[in-house]
Amino acid sequence: MAAALSPDVDVVAIQYPGRQDRRTEQPVEDLAILADRIYEVLRRQPELPLTFLGHSMGAVLGFELTRRLEADGHGPVRLFASGRRAPSTYREENTHRSDETILAEVRRLSGTASALLGDEEMMRAALPALRADYKAVETYRCEPGVTVDCPITVLTGDSDPKTTLDEAKAWAQHTTGSLDLRVFTGGHFFISDRSKEVLQVLEQHFQAERARTVG
Repeated sequence: MAAALSPDVDVVAIQYPGRQDRRTEQPVEDLAILADRIYEVLRRQPELPLTFLGHSMGAVLGFELTRRLEADGHGPVRLFASGRRAPSTYREENTHRSDETILAEVRRLSGTASALLGDEEMMRAALPALRADYKAVETYRCEPGVTVDCPITVLTGDSDPKTTLDEAKAWAQHTTGSLDLRVFTGGHFFISDRSKEVLQVLEQHFQAERARTVG
């Protein structure tokens, strides 16, 4: 998806500890700690217009990073919150408490390539990072009155079992700016299945930012 954006958009991906080229590092089980660590890196970067896009746990992480950066007066121009209910909407979820429930949930959401799902050894190797992610997002709590100032675009799938339409709309409670809700056909991983449509939304945003900057 990143390669399909305009060349003047500098895409930087955040790689969590315990995954891929950081697989030797200890996974982080607390979302606030993870947000603090990423914030410490971002605050030392050159001041450029930032746009955050986070899917699932990444949406909440983007929200927490926005809070921290805005407190310093350097918040992003927009947050794209994808595939995740609003921060203060609560569900009792305990997927992280056993390997079996984690594997069952991953299979249910079909978020991993079918070849990997059938590779028991690979799935077991991925479990520490998956467990940390699930624990971080399932133990995260946010009060209803906590807001950011930047506008938020919420991207959601119309059949996502992790986010209802009302839970997606509830992001409006967490910004003093505008809320733009975009509903796509699909489940939790609509962002991959409907990547062309998602890219169109992103390009519209960057075009508007270019026009605003030039103007």
